[in-house]
Amino acid sequence: MLAPYRPLFAVPGALPFIAGTALSRTGGAMFGVAVIVMVSERQGSYGLAGAVSAVGLAVLAVAGPVLGRLIDKHGQRRVARPFVALSAVAGLGTALASWAGAPVWTLFVLYGVSAFLPEPGPMSRARWAHIFRDDPDRLHTAMSFEQVADEASFVIGPVVAVLVSTLWFPEAGLVLAEVLFTVGVLTFLAARSTEPPVVPHGERPAGLAVRRPGLLLVASALVMTGIIFGANEVVAVAYAEADGNASLSSLVLGGFAVGSTLSGLWFGARTFRSTLTRRLLVAATAMLVLEVPALLVANTWQLTVVMVVAGSATAPMLITSLSLAQRLVPAALVTEGMAVAVTGILVGISAGSAVGGWAIEVLGPQRAYAVPVAAGLVAVAIIAVRARHLEGAERARLSSPVP
Repeated sequence: MLAPYRPLFAVPGALPFIAGTALSRTGGAMFGVAVIVMVSERQGSYGLAGAVSAVGLAVLAVAGPVLGRLIDKHGQRRVARPFVALSAVAGLGTALASWAGAPVWTLFVLYGVSAFLPEPGPMSRARWAHIFRDDPDRLHTAMSFEQVADEASFVIGPVVAVLVSTLWFPEAGLVLAEVLFTVGVLTFLAARSTEPPVVPHGERPAGLAVRRPGLLLVASALVMTGIIFGANEVVAVAYAEADGNASLSSLVLGGFAVGSTLSGLWFGARTFRSTLTRRLLVAATAMLVLEVPALLVANTWQLTVVMVVAGSATAPMLITSLSLAQRLVPAALVTEGMAVAVTGILVGISAGSAVGGWAIEVLGPQRAYAVPVAAGLVAVAIIAVRARHLEGAERARLSSPVP
């Protein structure tokens, strides 16, 4: 199953940028949990901690497409380096403000500024899209590898963040996250040989990536996917606590990530001949169907098994969505286009956490799983209703003379 991934590591110059994104992804996966642990420990309020984390997520959702567009226009190194430096200074400033007992508003401001950063995922995927621009099968494998790397970072990162914050001091998780992210992105940017060339200004297509046919539809489906993620996280913790197994909530969430990681490895090793649109509809349907049993479980152990299975639909959904986002836009807009798709996920995660929390209070932990199930149903509806339009946009891009 791993054999199809070996050629990725043989690409000249690929190892440095793969290593760099591994570090930066791990750091990025630590940010949210690290801030929640830090603020809750210092301020004694999970509500305040969640609010600070939400501000960072909101800024990141706005920054993604903006920085993606700048990167496409001016190049990864030229744009990313100053913003990485700004993020590092503001992030470490957040930790210092927390340690020094500064006013709470400084945490919101500093952490918000630190979240205006270039996302390694879209930049790395843009490199693969350039490297394998004439080899769709190898590009599929590369995109699958990217998703597996994302999932692995979210298995490792939060655990490390909680561990160092509890063993050392409350700000340790955020400090380590900033160090890993900064070193990782700088390592990635140093791999200049694989950086996609900048399309000359006169040859760039006009308009924003989000206005390209089909891209907003993909992003909308990813909002629903993000809601599933966000709601699952909140509801799993509440369900485990209500079941008297609060310590097992991390096992439930880890099971979801493990299921996604394994399915991503399998999915990337396969070759498909159907359109990405058809694959997207199948993946979204699987995501819905496999989430439904969460409404029927009797205990936390059963929920863990259900989440491992449900997680297996996640990687195919995300791999196909981001591959389709990349295909729907010209090469000159590829980073911006994929950043729009990722922003859909981030918006969904934030909304899912909020709606999931509300559902727990109103419906109880068991019935609160209606939120991710409903989000899955909406995702399927969005894609199914506009499948012909989306497939037409995909085919049009494949036949377009503009690369």
